[in-house]
This record gives sequence, structure tokens and C-alpha cells, in this order.
Amino acid sequence: MILEVKNYCKKIKNKVILEDINLHLESGNVYGFYGRNGSGKTMLFRAITTLIYPTSGDVLIDNTSLIHDDYDLSQIGLLLEEPGFYPYLNGYENLSLLYEINHKKNKEHIQEILKEVGLSDFPKEKYKEYSLGMKQKLRIAQAIMEDQKIIILDEPMNGLDEKSVENIRNIIMKLKKKDKLILVASHNKEDLNLLCDKVYKVEEGKLKGEISL
Repeated sequence: MILEVKNYCKKIKNKVILEDINLHLESGNVYGFYGRNGSGKTMLFRAITTLIYPTSGDVLIDNTSLIHDDYDLSQIGLLLEEPGFYPYLNGYENLSLLYEINHKKNKEHIQEILKEVGLSDFPKEKYKEYSLGMKQKLRIAQAIMEDQKIIILDEPMNGLDEKSVENIRNIIMKLKKKDKLILVASHNKEDLNLLCDKVYKVEEGKLKGEISL
């Protein structure tokens, strides 16, 4: 699978938000996007997933335009914003509701995903009782639970302790071995070091090129 961003520009009220973004990304790789908060990383991920539309340019997956053609966006797993979990439901119940939108009910699969991200020890706790780290783990679980071909993770390590960070890194590497195309954004170089095949610097809505960490 090949994801391309071609000459992508986005203006809002004459202010340039993203400027002439060009990317060629291939399955079986982890791509990092490094930059301070507010540099444009999140906006770039919004662009790739068509949460915003370009002033000019295009986003394509295997030569199919996400802007102009009918593409199945369920192939993209996304950790970007709060997915609207129900506060009075537990993690299993929240994931089940989301999973059943596109799939048949699969109790064993949801339980396996919760175990993988480190939430299986809290089966009865409601989402409103979750710590920041637990909420982040559930968001990551939601982004990977449907075996999506493309996984896009914006600041996935936020709120996680050292052990949990290592676990999420291992999960990402397992997904890479399954030939997934993975994008990870972070303002922390340590989150990307030893994880990414390539890292791009994002600054003021521009790609400043590939960097080494």
C-alpha cells in the first residue's frame, strides 16, 4: 500500500496552515513526524484522513484520491482526538460499541485488544474513572482493533509510564511486521527514536525534510 500527499496546501482565512506538503509512504514502515506542539503535525494528520480538505493538492492511497474518489476510510485507524467514549461504560463496552459499527460482535477479540494495551486488569472500571494513561491506552486500542491497513497515531505516548511506553512500542513494531503503514507524531524525540524507519521534521506547517535522531 502506498500513501501519497501531493502538493498539499491548506489556508484558513488567508492564513497558510499547511504549505506544499509532499510525501510518499509505503506499507511495512513506521514514519515519524517530529515537531513542537503547534508545528502542524496534528493538522497534517487531519489532512491525510480528510478531516480537513485542501485549498489545493491531493491525498492518494494506491492512486485513489481520498479527496475526489470514494475511498473506504475504515481502512485507517486513527488516534487523533477524543473518540467520544461513554463515561459510564467500561473499556470493553466502549470498544464493543465502536467495533460493532463495521463488524459482528466479537467478545474475545475485544478482550484480546484490551489485554494487549494493558487494560485487562480493569474490567469493571468506568471510563470516567480511568486515569490519563488508561484513557490513552483505550484510545490506542480503538485505533488498532479493526486490523486497519494504515495506523495514524498522534502523540500516542502521552500520559503513559515507562513500562506502558515500551509496550506500545512493541505493539507498533508488531503492526509493522504485519505490513501495516504506520504514522506516529510526537514532540518528543525519544518517542520516535529506535521506532521509526524515517522521521520528518514539521515546522510552521511545512515539512523540513528527513532528520536523524
